[in-house]
Amino acid sequence: MRPWILAETNYAHVKDNPYEVAVLPLGATEPHNLHLPYSTDILEGTIVGERICQAAHEKGARVVLLPTIPYGTETNMHAFPLAMNLDPSTLNQVVTDLVKSLVGSNIRKIVLLNSHGGNEMKPLLRELCNKTEARLFLCNWYNTLADIYHEIFSEKEDHAGEMETSFGLAFFPELVARNEDGTLAADEGATRESRFDAINRGWVSMTRPWHLLTTNSGSGNPHAATKEKGEQMMQHLVERLGRFLVELSSAEIDDQFPFQV
Repeated sequence: MRPWILAETNYAHVKDNPYEVAVLPLGATEPHNLHLPYSTDILEGTIVGERICQAAHEKGARVVLLPTIPYGTETNMHAFPLAMNLDPSTLNQVVTDLVKSLVGSNIRKIVLLNSHGGNEMKPLLRELCNKTEARLFLCNWYNTLADIYHEIFSEKEDHAGEMETSFGLAFFPELVARNEDGTLAADEGATRESRFDAINRGWVSMTRPWHLLTTNSGSGNPHAATKEKGEQMMQHLVERLGRFLVELSSAEIDDQFPFQV
């Protein structure tokens, strides 16, 4: 039994060992180019969550990892089969109900560990700010390494590119499809530019119809991915996010929280 994982622990342990922090991974079920599984975002959230919660637990943090929500917002993936959508309002209601359950269990520090770019959760944090006793935190784990991304990876990441493929090669290699010669069974992850220069430059944004943007759902070239890059990425994630969980677990919720006194 790993007591930092709720799905593996039992009531005998829980009733005598209260938790301070709950980590809720948010995943998605969707295609990832031709080579990664539909469960990529689920696996990523679960594995990152397990590793960072273990690191925090080993340093005394009272933290628990909840089961990963396997569905996310896929409205712009609607043309791909079995991209399983929850509208933002539905996903927000699911998370809101789970927050109520956690508060009812006397857990008031909650981290949403998001694995899917389509799950835009910041508006929910703002909505719940004055409606719950809980203190909610959002971590899009794939942004955690933005300052050192290019020290590890050479290709820009958007969806099923070098970073996610390296993650898969390191932590679920049996699910990464390969050709007979050992190369990835993936396309180049090329995308189309918008006809509007302001969108291409990032001045204006829109929801991108993914079947028009990509060829086989991939956005970002995966072919430079390696197992070693995935392992290196995980080391940094565990160090950075594990430390945060330790600090959060020991922090007192007072009238100045979360700021320095």
